[in-house]
Amino acid sequence: MTRTAKAVRATSETDIGLSVDLDGAGVSDVETGVPFFDHMLCALARHSLIDLTVRAKGDTEVDDHHTVEDTGIVLGQALREALGEKRGIRRFGSALVPLDEALVMASVDLSGRGELYWDVRIGPDKVGTFDTELGHEFFVGLAREAGMTLHLRLVCGENAHHILEATFKAAARALREAVESDPRVEGVPSTKGSL
Repeated sequence: MTRTAKAVRATSETDIGLSVDLDGAGVSDVETGVPFFDHMLCALARHSLIDLTVRAKGDTEVDDHHTVEDTGIVLGQALREALGEKRGIRRFGSALVPLDEALVMASVDLSGRGELYWDVRIGPDKVGTFDTELGHEFFVGLAREAGMTLHLRLVCGENAHHILEATFKAAARALREAVESDPRVEGVPSTKGSL
């Protein structure tokens, strides 16, 4: 059984196509027109071991908001499709990831109930030209559309680049664990029988 999916979104603000392979090697091919965001998506792919291809065009002449938010939405849709009925997965995953002085905790439940719980305080408003608040916007769309409960917490940190990168890597490591097949799990990992 292959756990792959493609998803697209075309609006007056963005045109996004992407594909995922949950059983990949973390290979990424990403072009969003937002360089720092490309860097974060490549880190997400690498540390989740999910192969990820993204082609996004957005109204970056306005700002990067729509491109980042909509990419989170489309990635969430692709993840949900690739997971299918979620038979035999671990379902839960968590990680505590350091990057120099920054330390971020992530916890994932592929429950079908998409919600982000965000406690990542980032002091500087920008990393280069990237608005740091867009990290939150990306993960809101991702969690909601993937149907995952996602907790992200900053334990400590000062440098905005380090904090954001640790956040993406922590989310990736938690997601990697949650989507993994577990040979001991029969059917769907829920007492209700569905997720």
